[in-house]
Amino acid sequence: MTAQKSDSHHDPHPNRFAGQVAIVTGGASGIGEATCRRLLAEGADVVIADVNGEQAIALAAELGPRAIARQFDASDVASVESLISSTVQRFGRLDVLHNNAAISSPEVHARDRNPIDITFATWDQVMAVNVRGYLAGCKYALPIMISQGSGAIVNTASTGGFAGDITRMAYSVSKAAIIGLTRQIATHYGRQGIRCNAVAPGLVLTPGTRGAAPQVIEVMQRHLLVPEIGKPEDIAAVVCFLASNDARYINGQTYIADGGMLAHNPSMADLIDLASRRS
Repeated sequence: MTAQKSDSHHDPHPNRFAGQVAIVTGGASGIGEATCRRLLAEGADVVIADVNGEQAIALAAELGPRAIARQFDASDVASVESLISSTVQRFGRLDVLHNNAAISSPEVHARDRNPIDITFATWDQVMAVNVRGYLAGCKYALPIMISQGSGAIVNTASTGGFAGDITRMAYSVSKAAIIGLTRQIATHYGRQGIRCNAVAPGLVLTPGTRGAAPQVIEVMQRHLLVPEIGKPEDIAAVVCFLASNDARYINGQTYIADGGMLAHNPSMADLIDLASRRS
């Protein structure tokens, strides 16, 4: 198997997922890619599922024979069903589903602004991928996991699901819905051996984020309570923890990984600036 990229702050736990099969949607880049790399390093067979099939194939070729690429469209329920069924047909089981695919197109984000200006077409487009796609993944993965007596689902939410913002309104609402969906799955199926949790990233330096205006990143960084902006590997570490037996007593929860952005009073950064000017 080819060597994996690693981060000294996030050393993998060898064999934590030995003998297990995982699907990562949106797995060809960003948080999904980092999660695929870590799951493989921890012993899992991984299906890299992405709307960009060529990118998924290239990543699978790099990662080695235990990585399988699948092109799929999270907004197409039949495509999601096929992803799950083809995985089970190939491997005979499914242990981990990381619902991570989301609308990331700058063109869509530009149309996702506020309740007055947004079109229903844009609203429906965001919800089809970010919410219905996650429900479809759960709907078709759950019977397999229940039949096995165990399974872990980890959904990617966002800090946008906890607080209002002045842009990407539908995106934030969709992520709030994922937090609710996570609780529902855990409540319905937890006694049958299924754990469903979510991770809510804040500012993370993914390829999409790097394309944002530097001024926006600078403003957000002022509100962090850690020295560095988060990396995809930071989120992958949380995902793999929640998917593993190390988190066997955790269910229906959303872990916020945002460098402390939501932990403080909204005026914190301005008060720090005020104090520095006085000193």
